[in-house]
Amino acid sequence: MSLIQVERRGAVALLTLNRPERLNALPDLEDGDAFAGVCETLNADTSVRCAVMTGAGRTFSAGGDLKAMRDRAALFAGSGAEIRERYRRVVHRIVRSLYGLEIPLIAAVNGPAMGLGCDIAGLADIRIASTEARFGVPFVKLGIIPGDGGAWLMPRYAGYARAAELLFTGKTIDAETALAWGMVNRVVAHDDLMSEALALADEIAAQPGQALRMAKALLRQGREASFDQLLEMSAAIQALAHLTEDHHEGVTAALEKRPPNFNR
Repeated sequence: MSLIQVERRGAVALLTLNRPERLNALPDLEDGDAFAGVCETLNADTSVRCAVMTGAGRTFSAGGDLKAMRDRAALFAGSGAEIRERYRRVVHRIVRSLYGLEIPLIAAVNGPAMGLGCDIAGLADIRIASTEARFGVPFVKLGIIPGDGGAWLMPRYAGYARAAELLFTGKTIDAETALAWGMVNRVVAHDDLMSEALALADEIAAQPGQALRMAKALLRQGREASFDQLLEMSAAIQALAHLTEDHHEGVTAALEKRPPNFNR
């Protein structure tokens, strides 16, 4: 069974982490290929304008497999050099693939998101949490550190002080605390999670696809670029946007006071 179940709903792709019998634990050795394949396919398909990611069963993802860690098996087998290389080939391929996803990504966090699972949720552009969601990065409690880039990622969406508190204590927080800390956009009743997430995805997917991908690229670049650099990128990308049929349709629809019909 593939780790990621993909379902198309019009212009929205629903991605489900489908390993419920193991609480969607990550990663098995083939998981880097699974994430890379799905993300590459979505990037190449211009008919997809938004994606929603959730977990099968009662967990978003429990993160690393503790039994494999204890037994020094699979990802954790062999020498330090071998473990390092597997992190690069598997774990880093997962997070690089999600970070490189060109379309907007919504995480519908249906239950605990721990360790790598928490950091995967953090790679989404928008996070909606069920009341049953929990968040934590308990790496230090296991005598390790975030090997998945979480030390770079979490301060960017939770702030340095909150990220430090979570990482240094290894504690777990509930959905309402995550909302108060700015880690999620909203918290909804568990039974309403997927309808809320898909409704937002449909609202996003109603926008022109090229403009969505351009806007996401600018937001990502804005994390690292200076203001002047971002202005230069904005001017270059905007020049291309002005030449698209979607721009012409959007302006025409606004002048004619009708809903736009974006076909691309």
